[in-house]
Amino acid sequence: MSGAFGLAKAERICSRKLIETLFNSGAGKSLSAFPLRLVYMPIERDTSDGLIPPVQAQMMVSVPKRYFKRAVKRNRVKRQVREAYRKNKQLVLSQLLDTPDKAVAMAFIWMDGKLQDSAFVEQRMINLLARLGERLCE
Repeated sequence: MSGAFGLAKAERICSRKLIETLFNSGAGKSLSAFPLRLVYMPIERDTSDGLIPPVQAQMMVSVPKRYFKRAVKRNRVKRQVREAYRKNKQLVLSQLLDTPDKAVAMAFIWMDGKLQDSAFVEQRMINLLARLGERLCE
């Protein structure tokens, strides 16, 4: 899928090194809008530590097995979160256009044991991305 509303492979975090840095280094900052929690880390794109992302915003979704034992339900939630991000990622990308040497890595973590409808998930995603955009432009 291409275009402004696509979610390319390059926009997803696949690097174990980047994931470990995001969660374990203490550099990751957090925002919450129940049932989602966003852990993000601003990245300089000219670093020499091997964490140079090909795009300005990369994301991943995590749904712990603690909340949904069945993979079908976890996959549904991940699909809803990816769809909500895909539709509203411009809220973050518009803030990053001014600074081409900066990027952001984001991890969305589900924190509820109940399934939610897609409209509710999208509303919370808009809230998180708008707040993230404000923090990035500071």
